[in-house]
Amino acid sequence: MNIQYELNKAGGFKNIELLAKQVVEGFIAGMHKSPFHGFSAEFAEHKIYNKGESTRHIDWKLFAKTDKLYTKRYDDETNLRCHIIIDNSSSMHYPEITSLSIDSLNKIGFSVLAAASLMYILKKQRDAVGLSIYSDAYDFYAPEKGSERHHQMLLQQLSDMVTKKTVNKETETYTYLHEIAEKMHRRSMVFLFTDMFQTTIDDSKLFEALRHLKYNKHEVILFHVFDKSKELNFNFDNRPKRFVDVETSAYINLYADTIKGAYNEAVSDYFTALRLKCAQYKIKYVEADINQKFDNILTTYMIERRKFV
Repeated sequence: MNIQYELNKAGGFKNIELLAKQVVEGFIAGMHKSPFHGFSAEFAEHKIYNKGESTRHIDWKLFAKTDKLYTKRYDDETNLRCHIIIDNSSSMHYPEITSLSIDSLNKIGFSVLAAASLMYILKKQRDAVGLSIYSDAYDFYAPEKGSERHHQMLLQQLSDMVTKKTVNKETETYTYLHEIAEKMHRRSMVFLFTDMFQTTIDDSKLFEALRHLKYNKHEVILFHVFDKSKELNFNFDNRPKRFVDVETSAYINLYADTIKGAYNEAVSDYFTALRLKCAQYKIKYVEADINQKFDNILTTYMIERRKFV
């Protein structure tokens, strides 16, 4: 059951592009203190030099600083095609909050800001980005492009998702993943942001759709977005409450401690099954707890990009 509690009118991001820049710059600064220090130059105007390439565009000044070979990027370069898919069903708008910021996010806010941060990096690298949004319908589709106009259009779509809350919208994720897969003809890196909560759970159909996304050698990364404290650990105070399914309006009245143990066991088993299925189908599974920073998202991007290019 998708949990809804303490309803408030939610606001949106005031400047999503600026927030995305702050997320990325903070992450890059953190890399200088981590094992990923060597990756930081790749987020700017450079790419790693590959043996056999022309040495004409090697940045020798950067080589003097890092002792590694990088070549400069140019405006007409597009080395990667990336398609971002976001689940915009009602459960993704949990929890209800008064205003969104980096430090106060619900699932859709986390997904949107994570997507905007990835787009910021991809823009810097002159890569092409596409976007799909689905709920109880295939709400939006844009193919992969790298222009500034296209980038701003996608940012506007992301901003609209946060400010326009979906109401009682169920979803059958697999239906729209098949439609998206049919539209993607060139090899791409695919990022899917979803809480994996569906009104009708049919694992076989869902994973068949994910396998369809991998057709044509696409690389699929599933960011499993959820509120770990509430949706997995069921950390609510033990007062009588009404818990409402935001997609069906079904509800149950209870004391949280009454079902906490059984709930955690059932959801843990479901999440474990998802991870195992993803491993079986060679889909990268990434836990995305909305109470954590975006480092896990951006680190995954770095690692998977190196494998992909």
